[in-house]
Amino acid sequence: MHIFDTSAVTTPAFVFNQSRLLAMGRLLAQLRASSGCKALYSIKALPLLPVLELLAPYLDGFSVSSLFEARLAALTGAASLHITTPGLRREEMAELGGLCDHINFNSLEQFQHLAGLAGPDTSLGLRINPGLSFLDDDRYNPCRSHSRLGVPMAQFPEAWRQTDVRAKLSGLHFHTLFSSASFAPLAATVEHIGRTLGDAVLTSLDWINLGGGYLFDSVEQMDELGCIVRNIRTRWGLEVFFEPGKAVAGVAGYWVGSILDMFVRDGKTIAVLDTTVNHHPEIFEYQKRPEPAWQEPDNGFPVLLTGCSCLAGDILGEFRFASRPCLGQRVVFRNAGAYSLIKANRFNGYNLPSVYLWDGAEDIRQLKSYAWEDYARQWQADPC
Repeated sequence: MHIFDTSAVTTPAFVFNQSRLLAMGRLLAQLRASSGCKALYSIKALPLLPVLELLAPYLDGFSVSSLFEARLAALTGAASLHITTPGLRREEMAELGGLCDHINFNSLEQFQHLAGLAGPDTSLGLRINPGLSFLDDDRYNPCRSHSRLGVPMAQFPEAWRQTDVRAKLSGLHFHTLFSSASFAPLAATVEHIGRTLGDAVLTSLDWINLGGGYLFDSVEQMDELGCIVRNIRTRWGLEVFFEPGKAVAGVAGYWVGSILDMFVRDGKTIAVLDTTVNHHPEIFEYQKRPEPAWQEPDNGFPVLLTGCSCLAGDILGEFRFASRPCLGQRVVFRNAGAYSLIKANRFNGYNLPSVYLWDGAEDIRQLKSYAWEDYARQWQADPC
């Protein structure tokens, strides 16, 4: 695997592959052209403005989850912004209505309290929860028992009978998956929605948002999704939105650290890196093993890679090297672009990773770095 010159970056770092981001953008552009689907990038995965600007020409807009995300996405000049969140606030509705052309409400109660504050030009939607679960781990299962994400679909027909709901509601949103490499669950969910809500309801709406949670990197997968989109458009006459996040940003990101210290404990070689699971918290939250960007030899030298914080569980995992690594050696992990930098924190006072953009060939440039002043600003009181 060809990667950038690791000596060109200061560690810890996140490096984003521009050519990979553009390739994912082109896949979404192909989906739009072949099926009429409206493609949005869900910026929660990586809300880095230079990345949003790279992707914007290939998209119909962006999907956001808060006022701050909406403000950031608006800086790209995007034609369309969609917001979906349980955390809509009354005092923010006027500004959100000006920034977002689509607002999806998370509950009927939220819809009834806030829909009238969105403004006349905003298309209003309701997040539904199909209750069709495809995940075993409830930590990231939107359709878990007692889920707070969306209106249970069994409650929707009663709500639809209310005149004020029918008069204001233009579309539906759902999001049921996490990192699915197949669109079969989406096809099953669409059929379930069709059977439960019926043609009369669905043909009365203007659009449906399929959410995200799907991983893809091939034309064949886009063709599979395109068939689902065309079926929806033909059957119910709905405009269809799709809002991937991790699928776009995840494969484009690299996480880079350097070895600070090495020693042996209980017969195992341990290396301490200048990065930490606090720079990629999902490693700790979900006990995931990051993906090495090097080929691990079958009979290589095993090393337990650990982070530099005082957290006892600051462990990335055991990895094999061609030979015993040395102090200062760079260690690179791939597929680290999503839900990493956005969740990174400065626990123990360790600085956030620097951010770089790599063109996929030889050129690499720094986009952002952090300093003591940023840390101090976070923890000092505001001036009186």
